[in-house]
Amino acid sequence: MTASGTSLARERDTVDMDEMLTVGQVARTYGVTVRTLHHYDEVGLLSPSERTPAGYRLYTGADLERLATVVTYRRLGLSLDEVGSLLRGDGSAAEHLRRQRDAVMEKVDELHRLVDAIDARLGREMNETPATSEELKQIFGDGFKDEYRAEAQERWGETDAWQQSAARTKRHTPADWERIRAEGEAVNAAFVAALRSGKPATSAEAMDAAEAHRVQIQTWFYDLTHEFHRGLADMYVADPRFTATYEDLAPGLAAYVRDAIHANADRHA
Repeated sequence: MTASGTSLARERDTVDMDEMLTVGQVARTYGVTVRTLHHYDEVGLLSPSERTPAGYRLYTGADLERLATVVTYRRLGLSLDEVGSLLRGDGSAAEHLRRQRDAVMEKVDELHRLVDAIDARLGREMNETPATSEELKQIFGDGFKDEYRAEAQERWGETDAWQQSAARTKRHTPADWERIRAEGEAVNAAFVAALRSGKPATSAEAMDAAEAHRVQIQTWFYDLTHEFHRGLADMYVADPRFTATYEDLAPGLAAYVRDAIHANADRHA
């Protein structure tokens, strides 16, 4: 159980469970915000069982037991829907505690594996050893797939850009790939911000994001002219996999990125 979950359980044990508490008292006593409590009430996850004559919500001892369960599940990373599903399964307090313990142990195992992976990467970084495929998968998650690399090599393996990229990436350390990932996320965030603010793809903000996108590729992978960049932009809407990657970030982003890249190329023509 986390520090917050432990504090909640400890405080719960020291309070008279027959004493009913208002929303504000629960928030102050257990470190859960009033806004969170109201939200739990709105979604039907935890509704106070009693009311004062004036209509104020009152939490009973049973409500606080349920709150302790909700907090524990949330600290384990479960969504509100998942927590609600578990609570709707009813069962005794002991059954809920067993579920929580199983979930905690899964997290413990996951954290141990993550520590091992970090230690391995740290050792490679200290030796400036290039990243392995497994390390790249840990860094990029679902964004890195061996089949994508194989397909790219088949399509562009004879090009100068591919040869140049292969030579550069062969030397990239895990730290380099971490930086590449962070820079890529920052570029995407700039595109999303420009799109959501209503800026056209021809705006300075959108074109600056497009230029940052081109510079990042040129810095880490291969020389990328603005005309070559246009070709990549067209592929982002022609290939459903690229399109999906951008659309997952924001609806309409793939076409927006393409248009911004073309506008930026026109700006530098």
